[in-house]
Amino acid sequence: MNRYRGWANIGILMIGCFMLAGEAKEHAQAEAVPPALFQDLQWRNIGPFRGGRVVAVAGVPSQPSLYYMGATGGGVWRTEDSGATWTNISDRYFKTGSVGAIAIADSDPNVIYVGMGEAHFRGTASSSGDGVYRSADAGRTWSHLGLELTWQISRIIIDPKNPDVAYVAAQGNPWAPTPARGVYRTSDGGKTWRLVHHGANDSTGASDLAMDPNNPRILYLADWDHQRFPWQIRSGGPGSAIYRTADGGDTWTKLTQGLPNGIMGKIGLAVSPVNPMRIWANIEAEAGGVYRSDDGGMTWIRTTGDRATRGRPWYFMAITADSQNADVVYVLNGQLLKSTDAGKTFAVLRGTHGDQHQLWINPHDSRIMIEGNDGGANITLNGGRTWSTSMNQPTAQIYRVAGDNKFPYFLYGAQQDNTTVAIPSHTFASAIDRPDIQTVPASWFDVGGCESSHIAFDPNDPVLIYASCYQGNLTEYDRRTQSSRVIMPYPALGFTEPPSELKYRFTWNVPLALSPHDPKVIYLGGNVLFRSENRGQSWTTISPDLTRNEKDKQGPGGAPITNEGAGSEIYDTIFYVVESQHERGTIWIGTDDGLVQLTRDEGKT
Repeated sequence: MNRYRGWANIGILMIGCFMLAGEAKEHAQAEAVPPALFQDLQWRNIGPFRGGRVVAVAGVPSQPSLYYMGATGGGVWRTEDSGATWTNISDRYFKTGSVGAIAIADSDPNVIYVGMGEAHFRGTASSSGDGVYRSADAGRTWSHLGLELTWQISRIIIDPKNPDVAYVAAQGNPWAPTPARGVYRTSDGGKTWRLVHHGANDSTGASDLAMDPNNPRILYLADWDHQRFPWQIRSGGPGSAIYRTADGGDTWTKLTQGLPNGIMGKIGLAVSPVNPMRIWANIEAEAGGVYRSDDGGMTWIRTTGDRATRGRPWYFMAITADSQNADVVYVLNGQLLKSTDAGKTFAVLRGTHGDQHQLWINPHDSRIMIEGNDGGANITLNGGRTWSTSMNQPTAQIYRVAGDNKFPYFLYGAQQDNTTVAIPSHTFASAIDRPDIQTVPASWFDVGGCESSHIAFDPNDPVLIYASCYQGNLTEYDRRTQSSRVIMPYPALGFTEPPSELKYRFTWNVPLALSPHDPKVIYLGGNVLFRSENRGQSWTTISPDLTRNEKDKQGPGGAPITNEGAGSEIYDTIFYVVESQHERGTIWIGTDDGLVQLTRDEGKT
């Protein structure tokens, strides 16, 4: 024992000598790590394997186990076993990752067109696309077909008899009027494109397109006059309208008889495969709702004005006709809605994640469907009684990532329309999965807050984890007890209220920071900076309004028809906060209206 203790003392002495020598040379001989040491390292996906938002889905009628989905942050994926497993087929070819539309040729299912840039665009979690891609070998290889300036593509339709003839509904840049939007047509497989329809103005794009299955020269178009601002989504204007063409897009007729008077907003369209004279429209308007035409769009009747069919219309409004029964129609909104009485009443079809975006129905068997939502893509083979899982799709949109200093280290982030996530960099199990965290501590789990969180903790001791949420919500999660408590500075939720009438304004991604000098000190940003010195037990406002406080940008979040009440359009807020690691009390602030603020005395000035 004495011999081993002696060797240990010698070892400690040697380590101490090396440390002293290292400290002496630290500034004089600082060396960069040789790049060769990193050349064999590769990026790897540690998850979470939980689906993110999907707005584009399609199936192959002749192969009821084969489906495709387009993720808003993960490209195109394919399943050959009805959703049991998914494989990415676009990573080596696509230059952008946000998919807005997928279409498969009826006459040759090897031909696939993909339009980039999700049409259901969020102000804080959406990205633009780079045009259209095409595959002629079922997704093994891809070619880029141009249309880069279209930004967001809402729909692609292929002639059922000729895979070289296709139509692209280009919604366009949501942030500014641009001419590169409307309906484009190709007759040579995408080698060339012709703009066959442009909206009434440069802020009007094509939000939906539907084809008569018996006559591919007849198409119905929904134009959407819209523009997004950081403080508001304008959904609706004089350009919103429904059109019909009977000559493949050479000429268009505006349809008006029986449709809402005045301004319309976003519109979804569908043609019944059972009765092509029956056209469905889901319309945002003061007298909006589901409309039906039984004469090819010449006249319309309103079947229901149920608000559930048109809630948050800029984000939803898709409508899909059943392939076997002309009286059955689906509306995709916050919930998946089904009508069996020709649109008069709707019932909720449960079983998938919330926030529904697109539904594809097998033309030979309407029990077989794939549906895209904010949690991924789900497949049903029995009319919606059961659905495949989305817990095998690594397409989550993570707002931002933080890491701790544990071994193995954990990464922390918040997933769009889901929970926060703490996930290990590796595990001693066969995979980084989500088993019971009480028995397998290396699994991933949520840490409070919500989908839009900033997450903060002491990186050397990440036991107490803080996560923010919209409207100024804030939680403290205790890793030991697996419980959380609400510690928000001002316990009030102001959904749908104009920001100008709120006591405090908070952005969708409420900024949060822990002091690197004292982990009990928490900073939270609204339009003012909040500080707690006791883990959220009490709070102090340590600043005046640090934004421009522009009252003309603090009105309703949506106009001119529908207010946006989720809080993602609240403006004139602090967007980022950080305290200097080098100097206690030195705090930097960035605002969403373009200001940088600095204090060197803990907020006094």
